[in-house]
Amino acid sequence: MKLAKTFQRELSQNVDTHLLLTDLMPEINKAIKIIHKKIKLGGKLLFCGNGGSAADAQHLAAEYLVRLRPKVNRRPFPAISLAQDTSTLTACGNDYDFSEIFLRPFQALANKNDILICITTSGNSLNVLKVLKYAQSKKISTIGFLGASGGKCKKFCDIKLVVPSDVTARIQECHIFLAHFILQSAEDLLIK
Repeated sequence: MKLAKTFQRELSQNVDTHLLLTDLMPEINKAIKIIHKKIKLGGKLLFCGNGGSAADAQHLAAEYLVRLRPKVNRRPFPAISLAQDTSTLTACGNDYDFSEIFLRPFQALANKNDILICITTSGNSLNVLKVLKYAQSKKISTIGFLGASGGKCKKFCDIKLVVPSDVTARIQECHIFLAHFILQSAEDLLIK
């Protein structure tokens, strides 16, 4: 009985948090438009995040490289996760600092028409903050999937998708929903 009550409470919290996302529609629209525009101009999506957000970064990059929906066959769209190469991550962490693990590959790979997409529940990850600051200095577009108040990263994101929750699981669940919706909507524009 106790487990059922806990499940119901968590499920209600999940649904309630998702319903709050409607307030983000202006930022969602901006994200869809900029992704469409930049890919049309030959740009690519560069994702980053730590822990579960790193897994989401890899997941989302794969869906743009391969496909989002089984019945939509289209050309691959350029996307890469800055968190997918363990050799680069560990070399950079060892030779420089863990705070540089996204910055170094971004400096090597990013171009003016690219978009940096950062995923961070706290918005305070130093390695994400560093790459955002660099992108801003180079006038490269940035989208932040953030949580709670948006943290320090919020200041350096052109588009801020802040999930209004302090619960990490709820933030991550909303991030993947938002990202799927945004990427699918941009994909619809790209394949017209």
